[in-house]
Amino acid sequence: MNNRLILLSLLLLTLTVNSQAQKLKTENVVLITLDGMRWQEVFNGADSTLFKQQKVFKGPNGQAEVFAKNTPEERRQALMPFLWSEIATKGQIYGNRKYNNKVNVTNDQWFSYPGYNEILTGFADKRVNSNDKNYNANTTVLEYINKQPNFAGKVAAFASWEVFPYIVNDKRSNIPVSAGMQPATGTNLTETEKTLNELMPRVPNPLGEIRLDAFTFQYALAHVKKARPRVLFLAFDETDDFAHQGEYGAYLHGARNADYFIQQLWQYMQTDEQYRNKTTFIITTDHGRGAAANGTWKDHGQKVNGADEIWLAVLGPDTPATGEVKAASQLYQNQVASTLATLLGLSYTNTPKPGGAINSAFAAPIRANR
Repeated sequence: MNNRLILLSLLLLTLTVNSQAQKLKTENVVLITLDGMRWQEVFNGADSTLFKQQKVFKGPNGQAEVFAKNTPEERRQALMPFLWSEIATKGQIYGNRKYNNKVNVTNDQWFSYPGYNEILTGFADKRVNSNDKNYNANTTVLEYINKQPNFAGKVAAFASWEVFPYIVNDKRSNIPVSAGMQPATGTNLTETEKTLNELMPRVPNPLGEIRLDAFTFQYALAHVKKARPRVLFLAFDETDDFAHQGEYGAYLHGARNADYFIQQLWQYMQTDEQYRNKTTFIITTDHGRGAAANGTWKDHGQKVNGADEIWLAVLGPDTPATGEVKAASQLYQNQVASTLATLLGLSYTNTPKPGGAINSAFAAPIRANR
């Protein structure tokens, strides 16, 4: 009798867990990166030390009034209003080291290509040790998803940095990657895409081969409206470029603009039946930067202390509204790929083994292979 009760209890528990696991609502995922965006500004807003150094604080008139607030909470709200209103109340934000809440990269390079490889594959690869335009030998989670029956042809990437076709390996993966100064191509261009193609080469661009984030966003939004992808990778770059130039004001505006673009994309998707209440945003960065006090905020890499420290945010129908996570914990960059796939009900595997999904990003037990 006792054995029967035990078996019955186990059966009921299994049914309950499976029932909960089937409640995932996410059908689309948008992965967004802000290149080299420091966690310090994400959680504290404009750094007062750098803010007062007018020689590195150049930009439009009124810039000081925009970012000069009294408290870290006010400054971060001014810098990234969507992150600290919508996501802070309806999603999750990880990485405030003030609370011993940490997110780190696992690669030992601490710059872009190794970071994006880790984000997209779920593991660090010592062979990836430069930003050279070499096709990635590793299969990314985007490529894995694009091979699944319900997702084939429904994955796309838009990036400001011209190296992304190599990182995603567009030739092998057959994923369309719009990057750098590449215009929209094809026979069915929308009027918006045609206009962007005309404007982009005519707008002064201080970043050379790197496309301004505004154009990257507008191309991505036009593609969403036309092709309706289920997985979108959107990679902004101005934060890193202006930081390297020591242009702190432009760095701040790059962050604020990215936050605005994220808001615009989220709001559009909430008006569309395919995406409304069925889409999760994952937002993070490829690497951290150095400290403001010693001037290494401009740089990153193996020799820059703190360049392995990053942050991460999640917003979607399956993610508990924890807001800013203040509990001590440790997450890693290599968990992003599995989290993305798991949200879509897929079991992402690779060699080496990817980092596991972020369990706290899910409200209920999860089951793959939807």
